[in-house]
Amino acid sequence: MRLDAQDLALLVGDALAAVADAGRIVLNNWDAPSDVRRKGRIDLVTETDLAVEEALKESLSRLLPGSTFLGEESAASLDPGELTWIVDPLDGTTNFAHRLPFVATSVALWMGGKSVLGIVHAPALGETFHAVAGGGAFLNASPLAVSAVDRLEDALVATGFPYTVREDIRELMDWLEKMLVHTQGVRRPGAASIDLAYVAAGRFDVFYEVGLKPWDTAAGWLLVEEAGGRVTAFDPAQAYHLRSRSVLASNGPLHEAAAGLLA
Repeated sequence: MRLDAQDLALLVGDALAAVADAGRIVLNNWDAPSDVRRKGRIDLVTETDLAVEEALKESLSRLLPGSTFLGEESAASLDPGELTWIVDPLDGTTNFAHRLPFVATSVALWMGGKSVLGIVHAPALGETFHAVAGGGAFLNASPLAVSAVDRLEDALVATGFPYTVREDIRELMDWLEKMLVHTQGVRRPGAASIDLAYVAAGRFDVFYEVGLKPWDTAAGWLLVEEAGGRVTAFDPAQAYHLRSRSVLASNGPLHEAAAGLLA
């Protein structure tokens, strides 16, 4: 199945509604005790992650019969099909477990080797970012644009740390030291989909991280590019793809300079 621009325009409203419904599960569980389990040493999962993913699997499949589903909590592979919903039900699970509001549901529709629809919904913040390929990026229906900052010393940078932090600590600290020295500051909210959405909104000027998965970036990647920004691997000569170890997102003017610090 191939969707054209008109199909996507018709689909986006229903997709936003489905994601908003899923966000209500997050809010309904916000003050309830969390059933927190570990997938790894510092990688958590809660019953809310599972409930949101199941709700989205059902609702999104109804919206687009014949599509497949690649969700963080149920994925058997990192490779999407020709027409696939890529979903992180609760990006920032550790934040959720500690009741920090930087928590989002990230949904992207992958078609023909790229994201054509992306939604990042942060229910505790009351914000929904979305983008359609070729149609721009929006926050709560208002158009978004990346910042115009063109000097690293004026840039606010976001990053995150992978679950392999123990193994990669020296490399991570080297990058962080360079960013701290050469920029206005560094923030670490703890949800990559929000970091990317904030680049799209001009709140952050640069975001970099390693070790992310398709569901972390598929929606935010589209948001940044549709807002006028740029997304590559740390080496700007390398196009970003869903299996890239590194991602560098920026407003554009800062991209080469930021990449130089990560070289």
